[in-house]
Amino acid sequence: MSNKSVKNQSIALAGLFQAAHLVEQLAKTGNVNDQDLKTCIESLFATDPKHITDVFGGSTDNLKLGFQEVRFLTDGKSRTGSSPDVMRYALGILHLESKIRKNKTMLNSIGTGIDKAKRQLEHFHSSHENLIGNLSGLYQETVSTFRFRIHVTGNSEHLRNPQTAHKVRALLLCAIRSAILWRQTGGRRWQLLFNRNKLNKACKEALLHLE
Repeated sequence: MSNKSVKNQSIALAGLFQAAHLVEQLAKTGNVNDQDLKTCIESLFATDPKHITDVFGGSTDNLKLGFQEVRFLTDGKSRTGSSPDVMRYALGILHLESKIRKNKTMLNSIGTGIDKAKRQLEHFHSSHENLIGNLSGLYQETVSTFRFRIHVTGNSEHLRNPQTAHKVRALLLCAIRSAILWRQTGGRRWQLLFNRNKLNKACKEALLHLE
């Protein structure tokens, strides 16, 4: 596998794990960094990128959290830096991506829903509660209909907050978008094990660039 392929896969995985990290943060604290949320939400609307970084605001600088999480996953001996919940959400999303990919009707429904939400950007910013609410509804109408679901755990007070719940579902949709991107770049689940060292190196190089 070429260095470019590994780099692109590490970027897509960083997008997935960043969204999963934010889901965990929301569930436990009710808050996330606005810029990190913006990067994830706007990745849904980058449907015709010239380069993979265009999906994430044009720069890997926007994926620091994600690269850190993928590095923890691929470190092998020292995975204590990541929450087990983040890992569980991310691996669950990869499972859901495979089910969605085989369901063309659902895939088209998600695409149509994202196109409708994209038109809202003419009137609202990407983290506006109306837009987030619509993305949350799209997740409920499509992905949530599978028997397999992502069970989000955390502070019940935060999870009962409608705005927090909407953000969680919207971020899970963002994670699926990145999982699809990962597969489009040649990513496969077995590579998380057999190409672990290469992915780890790519993430460390990306993080070194951010320092």
